[in-house]
Amino acid sequence: MSGKFGRKATIKIPKAKPSGKFVVTTAIQGRGQEARKHDIVIVHYTAKTWKRGTALPSTYGKNSAPKVFAVGQGTVIPALARAVEGQRAGSRVLVVAPPAAAYGSTGNAAIGVSGTDTVVFAVDITKVIDAKSTVAGRQQAVPEALPQVSADPSAVAITVPDTAPPKRLVSRALIDGSGPTVKAGQTVVFRHAAAVWGANRGKEEATLFDSSWPQGPTPVVIGRGNLIQGLDEALIGAKVGSRMLVVIPPGQAYGAQAQKHIPAKSTLVYIIELLTAA
Repeated sequence: MSGKFGRKATIKIPKAKPSGKFVVTTAIQGRGQEARKHDIVIVHYTAKTWKRGTALPSTYGKNSAPKVFAVGQGTVIPALARAVEGQRAGSRVLVVAPPAAAYGSTGNAAIGVSGTDTVVFAVDITKVIDAKSTVAGRQQAVPEALPQVSADPSAVAITVPDTAPPKRLVSRALIDGSGPTVKAGQTVVFRHAAAVWGANRGKEEATLFDSSWPQGPTPVVIGRGNLIQGLDEALIGAKVGSRMLVVIPPGQAYGAQAQKHIPAKSTLVYIIELLTAA
């Protein structure tokens, strides 16, 4: 394997047959933050099948995007998961992945991988986002008619006022980010906490039905229906580095369909911290 970090690698396959072992080797040692469980990593990779030497789709390809995922959460194939564990940002890692660690016994016909293919990956770890990352800046005051928020790297709390919720979507920056503007189709990494307005109206502190504060941030492709409509609308056009208060009326949340811990026709309150977009 050759080539500079941050550019498509050149992978040369030996003439010998693969050993069948799962091999992970650090080719370039980075000096950035170490990737630990629940952290978010942003990686680029190049890949080839061992048997035929076929080049597989790369994140360095035209119109491609980096891979963004949480460490140790089982959301990617083992080859990528093992490539990042304990590695530092700025590292290039060589991975030789037998079928079980690559695309399994069924393979991936769409990219030309069979169920018996060993795949070789060159993985560049471009960024590691700590699970306890938070946005920087002083939080702005919020009108009394809106929920009040307190947040730090380890805890978050929401207090819902004893008033009727707004009927329209409210999206308000509590801390103004100075990063790039979020665009539809990007993978956004954010921390979030959420409560139901009605069930918590007038309480000293709201009961959260969802929060990423205990475990770590969440990566999601924005503007593609992966989030409820109100969140998609609020986050597209926001700036990285922002802390946001988002109040979502039922019609842009779950409407008349009840969810676990969310009654039908509920207005939802979200706190969002936008950590990065890739």
